[in-house]
Amino acid sequence: MAPRLCSISVAARRLLGGPGPGPRDVAAVAAARFYSKDNEGSWFRSLFVHKVDPRKDAHSTLLSKKETSNLYKIQFHNVKPECLDAYNSLTEAVLPKLHLDEDYPCSLVGNWNTWYGEQDQAVHLWRFSGGYPALMDCMNKLKNNKEYLEFRKERSQMLLSRRNQLLLEFSFWNEPQPRAGPNIYELRTYKLKPGTMIEWGNNWARAIKYRQENQEAVGGFFSQIGELYVVHHLWAYKDLQSREETRNAAWRKRGWDENVYYTVPLVRHMESRIMIPLKISPLQ
Repeated sequence: MAPRLCSISVAARRLLGGPGPGPRDVAAVAAARFYSKDNEGSWFRSLFVHKVDPRKDAHSTLLSKKETSNLYKIQFHNVKPECLDAYNSLTEAVLPKLHLDEDYPCSLVGNWNTWYGEQDQAVHLWRFSGGYPALMDCMNKLKNNKEYLEFRKERSQMLLSRRNQLLLEFSFWNEPQPRAGPNIYELRTYKLKPGTMIEWGNNWARAIKYRQENQEAVGGFFSQIGELYVVHHLWAYKDLQSREETRNAAWRKRGWDENVYYTVPLVRHMESRIMIPLKISPLQ
């Protein structure tokens, strides 16, 4: 039996047919918007546990950036295997228009297909400049956007499931900026034990310096709505070999092993995705 292909409706062909913004246009707007001897003695240091001061404020207030009010949305779309190419084409035709339209206070941060991890999956990361008011403004405008509503209807026929989260960015991480490729991206997701987010942030605020030399750190986020006590770290590498070399180099730096020692007990579950950027992604 011949493989079943994902058909594209006449409406979808209209969306795909028009001249859309290219990858360079999207990246340009995004840019405008914006252990060896080191291990010696580590067993002794591990005997002393860092004391975390009791907090009375929400961890979102303590850990997020004060100088910006950015809110992020991450989307996970599980696509029917026979529809992945059609899904990517439809996405690349429509999403850049929202990104480039100044009436919508949202911008694309990155768009990927999962290479290793969940298969036939698309991951999208959006930034809303202005926090929750910007998110609601954008959502209300999209309700009256006929092209976007047509896009959602067409897209729904290609999906098996979808989920999303609203995120804030850690104050001590880089803000994601467009970058040239080619790169592969790793999204490492940590589900923490409830009540441990502050301790996680305290440790990573010290540890992030060990992972900056090769500019591999793209962004760090924690969930606000959706599944809670979830952390996402986004990394960029030239390829899988450079990923291995960069991660091994961190273990040769004094202090990295200590960070791992103190943060591993905070984790309930962890997951790694290796992702390939779509053509429209500002992160290439």
